Order: sequence, then C-alpha cells, then structure tokens
Amino acid sequence: MKVLLDTNAYSALMRGRSEVAERVRKAEHVLMSTIVVGELMFGFRNGTQFQQNIDLLESFLANRHVTIVPVTLTTADRFGRIAASLRTKGRPIPTNDIWIAAHTLETGADLLSYDEHFSVVDGLTWIPLLPKK
Repeated sequence: MKVLLDTNAYSALMRGRSEVAERVRKAEHVLMSTIVVGELMFGFRNGTQFQQNIDLLESFLANRHVTIVPVTLTTADRFGRIAASLRTKGRPIPTNDIWIAAHTLETGADLLSYDEHFSVVDGLTWIPLLPKK
C-alpha cells in the first residue's frame, strides 16, 4: 500500500500521533507531494524552530521508503478536472488541497489527512484520521 501524507498528517506523525504512525509503518511506500512540502516550508518559516523542523523534514525525506512527488502535466490535468468537478458540485475546497488530491489520484496512493473536505473528491481514496486534539 502507498500512502500520501497531507500536511496535517506529516505534522501529526512528527508529534508522535499513533493513528498516523501506525498507518505509515504499515505502508510499503510513503509519498510527499511537493505542495505539502511547500506548505511545511511556509509553516517552518513562520515558526520559531526553523532549522530543527528543516532537519527533521530532510531526514524524513531521505528515508528510502519516502518519495517526493513532483508536479507534472498529468498532475495539472487532474487538478483541472477535480477543480471543475468541485465547482460543478458547489463544493469548493482549498486550492492546495486540490493539488494534493491530484497527486494522490495520479500516484494511486491513499491520502492520509484529518481534513474531511477530501471526502467530496470523486475517486480519491482518503483515509480519515481521528480528529486532532
């Protein structure tokens, strides 16, 4: 099984949340969207532990079971299809999350996220995590 981590799932994993750690341990491969990495970098730059967070992320990404997924023309096409479908349904979600959903569909992975709005994306395998506490 392949899993793609949403930003909040990565953050929860780094905080030792068992519901995320368990699923990541069971996965054969862990994917990180470049969009997620960008959201993390933004958060790190606005936080007080930039270097510590960067070091932790770089260490995580260096794991042989983890792959960064680049944006491709296929990703862009999937983004357009998802965005159009959500507009038609009248169910918008944040733009970055549409990109993350596109990467998830492109790679055939299961998305790990706390965000319930992923449930409205057709064809997406979203694994809802327990509400954050």
